[in-house]
Amino acid sequence: MQKLSIILVVFVTSLVSAQTNYEKGMQKAFELWGQNKPVEASNMFERIANAEPDNWLPAYYAAQVNIVNSFGLQDEEKLSAQLKKAQDLINDATAISKNNPEILVLQALLYTAWVAHDGATYGMTLSPKVAAIYEQAEQIAPENPRVVYCKAEWGIGGAKYFGQDTTPFCKDLERALELFANFKPETPFSPNWGEERTKMLLESCK
Repeated sequence: MQKLSIILVVFVTSLVSAQTNYEKGMQKAFELWGQNKPVEASNMFERIANAEPDNWLPAYYAAQVNIVNSFGLQDEEKLSAQLKKAQDLINDATAISKNNPEILVLQALLYTAWVAHDGATYGMTLSPKVAAIYEQAEQIAPENPRVVYCKAEWGIGGAKYFGQDTTPFCKDLERALELFANFKPETPFSPNWGEERTKMLLESCK
């Protein structure tokens, strides 16, 4: 019995230790990102992803860093390399967690980065894909605030491009803000971003 207790203690201690290393690594990666060190942050998330093969979150965040930092890039070669890396990471995350609305939103944002870079080249082929992804994500998780707000922002961008009224999408942003108020992430590191952006977009509605 005593041996069993010792084995259990060792087992639990190793679990706690592993969890602590994961938490420390994730916190460090977020700190690097916050310090405007996207390359270092992405590399850290990737290292954690390799150490946590059953956890989709590190690959998700590594992809997100690359996508967010691709908006505004003029150098197409650099943009292409960054978004290809992000796509590979999204594929890794999807293999672990299929039909995940958070990952679907990230895929839509990756395509949006291409459209934002060169609408004339990529708009026709990728815009329908983005719209379809948001529809799919909304069917899976209609109460997810990121799904609602990102879909609304995509709609606003399209309306502006075609010179149409953007007001219908403002109601969706209001709904997203309500959803953010009640949203509880599953884990401390689960996606919980977008509320500030939603508030900013709502301000422009007024």
